[in-house]
Amino acid sequence: MDTHVHDRRRFLALGGALAATPLLTACGAGFGGDDSKSDGSAADDVTGSFDWKREKGTTVKALLNKHPYTDALIADLKSFTEKTGIKVEYDVFPEDNYFDKLTVDLSSGRASYDVFMLGAYMVWQYGPPGWLEDLGPWMRNSSATGAEWDQADFFPNLLQADQWSLKAGAPLGQGGQYALPWGWETNVVAYNTDVFKKLGLKPAETFDELRDLAGVIKRKAPGAGFDGMYGIAVRGSRSWATIHPGFMTMYARNGLKDFTVRDGKLTPAMNSPEAVAFTEDWAGMVKQGGPPSWTSYTWYQCSSDLGAKKAGMLFDADTAAYFQAVQGASPASGKIAFHPGPKGPDGSLATNMWIWSLGMNAKSKRKSASWLFLQWATGKEHLRKSALTHNHIDPVRKSIADDAAYKNKMKHLPGFIETFETVVDQTKIQFTPQAQFFDATTSWAAALQEIYGGKGAESVLGRLAGDLADKVG
Repeated sequence: MDTHVHDRRRFLALGGALAATPLLTACGAGFGGDDSKSDGSAADDVTGSFDWKREKGTTVKALLNKHPYTDALIADLKSFTEKTGIKVEYDVFPEDNYFDKLTVDLSSGRASYDVFMLGAYMVWQYGPPGWLEDLGPWMRNSSATGAEWDQADFFPNLLQADQWSLKAGAPLGQGGQYALPWGWETNVVAYNTDVFKKLGLKPAETFDELRDLAGVIKRKAPGAGFDGMYGIAVRGSRSWATIHPGFMTMYARNGLKDFTVRDGKLTPAMNSPEAVAFTEDWAGMVKQGGPPSWTSYTWYQCSSDLGAKKAGMLFDADTAAYFQAVQGASPASGKIAFHPGPKGPDGSLATNMWIWSLGMNAKSKRKSASWLFLQWATGKEHLRKSALTHNHIDPVRKSIADDAAYKNKMKHLPGFIETFETVVDQTKIQFTPQAQFFDATTSWAAALQEIYGGKGAESVLGRLAGDLADKVG
């Protein structure tokens, strides 16, 4: 598990206030898992009219990652206890060891925690061994779920990202609902408006334009008063986290796949001629316009460089720019704008995402109370409060994204709302679900480093594909 997210998200503390780490319509089965009757779910034991107080006096234990979303949740827990009579005990760990802690607990079967944070990609690892409760039966049971939860209010692509049949290569959006979307990030371009204005530049609409822009900024910005500025910040460390933001977004916009699936068998596709050409171009962009120590770059370095006016552009999670753009957060705050980023050759704005989700331990002895907690934590009231009074940036619910108060909060960030609305329906997990995801993408990042270092893309990616075929086949 040492390849998970150890360098993924270490946010800057913003003025001491933010200390943290870090179109589909439903197809086939639809939301909430399969429409067929559940088979022995504890949800079947909940009968009668819906009642928030039905588990009054119970204690639920939660395992949480240190994050602004967690801060918002903890600040509002009193509301949950008042509403339900349920007490929540929680442990919070930094992301450096959070997933190690979660994995050990789930694999032990001890059920020390009833509910927990996880990324949607972790469903591919935690789901097949039976560690995650299928939430579909709970969602479908009107005795267990209040009408105000309003499942249809979620962006459908986000619910689908946590819904899977547990079969490698099978598409998301079918099967059990193994987690609920709670907070997410779309991967787009943020840029320094001062350097763009000074050099007469405009955001790139194609990948060729993006590569050229990165090179122009690196060559010309220092002479225009932006000392030490380079063109574009993208991740480069030997970690799965290097592949999933900007790289995978642009890869998908070019119509490229990580694996092809035939008769349930996965075949690596990152060595196709088109994928080889794209990867060479990406590495070329970094050489031409990226930071000198790119192979050590994580979310933290990319975000920090945009804020410190070292990077003219950032192609990463919108939150990576947000935490630099908010007033007083960094030297560049007030001078950062957002853009959907380059389109693919056919106009595609396919975008990869990260989703922080909430799941339930399949071994929990307090499932009814845990479901009330998950329902509240992903409900309209709590998430609206988190978006308006904390830093729950990208709403998982349409009603909050459309809320005038939310839009008013974000309006000081040029292009943020417009960019979000442009890409939201085309944002989904662009990877093929399979249990070796973390190891495979970490190997992919290592291959990208080799190509950046001058080795031939065709041979490097061919070797990678061969290695992965043995692992996932």
